Amino acid sequence: MHVNANEATVATSGTDELITSHMPLVGHIVRETMGRVPSHVNRDDLTSAGLTALVLAARAFDATRGVPFDRYAATRIRGALLDELRSVDWASRSVRRRARDLAETRNQLAVVLGRTPSLSEVARAAGLSEDEVVANDDDVSRAQVLSLQGSSTTPIEELVPTRAPSPEDLLEHGERLTYLREAIAELPDRLRVVVEDYFFAERPMADIAADLGVTDSRISQMRAEALSLLRDALNHELEPSLLHQTGKAGGVAQRRRESYFAAVAARHAAGMRRGVSPLDAVG
Repeated sequence: MHVNANEATVATSGTDELITSHMPLVGHIVRETMGRVPSHVNRDDLTSAGLTALVLAARAFDATRGVPFDRYAATRIRGALLDELRSVDWASRSVRRRARDLAETRNQLAVVLGRTPSLSEVARAAGLSEDEVVANDDDVSRAQVLSLQGSSTTPIEELVPTRAPSPEDLLEHGERLTYLREAIAELPDRLRVVVEDYFFAERPMADIAADLGVTDSRISQMRAEALSLLRDALNHELEPSLLHQTGKAGGVAQRRRESYFAAVAARHAAGMRRGVSPLDAVG
């Protein structure tokens, strides 16, 4: 099809207008994403990837398809940010290297001592301060949280909101939040305290350990156990095909997991009978 010079100029002008008028959308999505990734992730790299995606979206946009450009561009931008994030490790190399060294130190001490080593013992053996050990554990833990939400039950592209989410998007997002809140509420008491205090109240691990009368390393273990249960509870209700059996079939651990899943389902059913809408969780 022949396109004359005037039509080409108009098309170019329209594309430029789409790009310039939607640049704030890139900033919005990058800002929301930065709030959910480790601090070492480079904002400029994400912004560059987002702007590139915006340009490509403007060039490829077809208004006759009936999809608003905001939504189309947001999808392309979020996809580009995901690709950028997947190209780097969630935790920096130095964090991962130190984490491996600390894990080896803990294992060696456990063999020698015949028990789980304390924070001070690990720090002394590794030649680090206790604060440095805790900080490294925190960095790795937050990376694990991102791995959890990237396990297809709550991928990051669903956690970053668009400017104008559809009613279906809101309903699905609300349902996930509802199940997550119910799953947290049904956690064993001490695991629930760890999740609420560490992730919501943002309390230091050492303070939580002191309150519960355990070591920092035990809090780290409890946190990992709680995250595993939460992930499996959401998969059990929303993505059963992703649920994998752990432990011996019919064993005590498996029965406890099944009991926990049943409690989450019962709490959800009770909420539905009370007329609690998933959209209530979005607000």
